[in-house]
Amino acid sequence: METSAIHVSEVLSQTSARLWRKGTAACGLAFAEWEWRDAEGWANYDQPDHHTLSVYLDGGDKIVRADRQLLGGGPDKFCLMPAGHASRWHVGGPIRMFHLYIDPAVLAYQAHAAFDITPRRIDLQDLTFVDDPALAMIVRGAVLPLDWSDLADRMALESACHLLLHRLLRHHTNRATTEVIKGRLAPAVQRNIIEYIEANLSSALKLEELACRAKLSTFHFAKMFRASVGLPPHAYVAKRRVDRAKSLLHDGKLELAQIALACGYASQSHFTRAFKGEAGMTPGAWRRVQEVRLRGLGD
Repeated sequence: METSAIHVSEVLSQTSARLWRKGTAACGLAFAEWEWRDAEGWANYDQPDHHTLSVYLDGGDKIVRADRQLLGGGPDKFCLMPAGHASRWHVGGPIRMFHLYIDPAVLAYQAHAAFDITPRRIDLQDLTFVDDPALAMIVRGAVLPLDWSDLADRMALESACHLLLHRLLRHHTNRATTEVIKGRLAPAVQRNIIEYIEANLSSALKLEELACRAKLSTFHFAKMFRASVGLPPHAYVAKRRVDRAKSLLHDGKLELAQIALACGYASQSHFTRAFKGEAGMTPGAWRRVQEVRLRGLGD
């Protein structure tokens, strides 16, 4: 799902809105961060073939949904625009917003997998300027801090986007939903997944890829993996990458840039940030500490 072929994204690209960054998380999911500065303007959406979740990050108090005569946007407010809807928006002041574009088939699949609901019985609500602190927290805490272009963050992005889908299905559809829980991974499946992760830490591991190997939906795989291992898949992979990096740093044969690539990081700078977040110091500092300890043991 490319943002260049998405109706809402196409409309915004023809206005004064500026596209700060964009990305994809999995088949049928794409996202973008937009900013509309001081220029006034209109954005009219006419029966898009995708759902759009729009979360306001800054501003928004001067945006009006003209077709419903609604005013009341602001930071952390969100709008939900289902596929097939029509809306007219007037922007009268600065606004920065996050968009998640959702293929209806993906939402239908998640509805069936997570809640055992027949897809045709699920309809997203058409919502404007709504408060949902938990949803906004996912965007600000789990999506925006990630590097959307770095393959090492791909699984974390997929996980965050699936959390957003789960939130929409649980709280913003036309019917109440009850989550279906399936327990833990079978020992043989867990062993297979762990071995696959270990063998592919240098690659861009995807949540869908792991779920497919376990013959589960991404939703149930993530739930069952966490129940089995104690960490979400993306957090487990991130920890194992840092553990692998520590081993290579201790070995002392590779440069930092080589270790970054060997552990699945797209750049040395991303490796440094991830390592410091887990270990509390940069890779170079960690290596020096280990060297000092080894010298102390040898004295």
